[in-house]
Amino acid sequence: MQDNEPLMRALSKLIYLNNPDLVLFVGEALVGNDAVDQLSKFNQRLADLSTSPTTRLIDGILLTKFDTIDDKVGAALSMVYVSGAPVMFVGCGQSYTDLKKLNVKSIVKTLLK
Repeated sequence: MQDNEPLMRALSKLIYLNNPDLVLFVGEALVGNDAVDQLSKFNQRLADLSTSPTTRLIDGILLTKFDTIDDKVGAALSMVYVSGAPVMFVGCGQSYTDLKKLNVKSIVKTLLK
């Protein structure tokens, strides 16, 4: 998607016209560090194609298939570091009710074991 200029231009215009409360990047946890590259390109395209005087970038990250990765969440940490945006939700199933707020404390406990 981030490489599709007409689609990214339309998305940038939608963000400008609708001024949403949140702009979330949705990515798959399974892709690992490729997600960092996708996120960087996505944010850069939003910046490049912005028609407003103040560029609106992503406000947060939603990672799907989070329940399928192991305890090492390096890609998620890298995405936060690169973008400065937090992981706000993780998908742990197939429906909207399976979207969960990320529990950072449990992730840190897992990493420290």
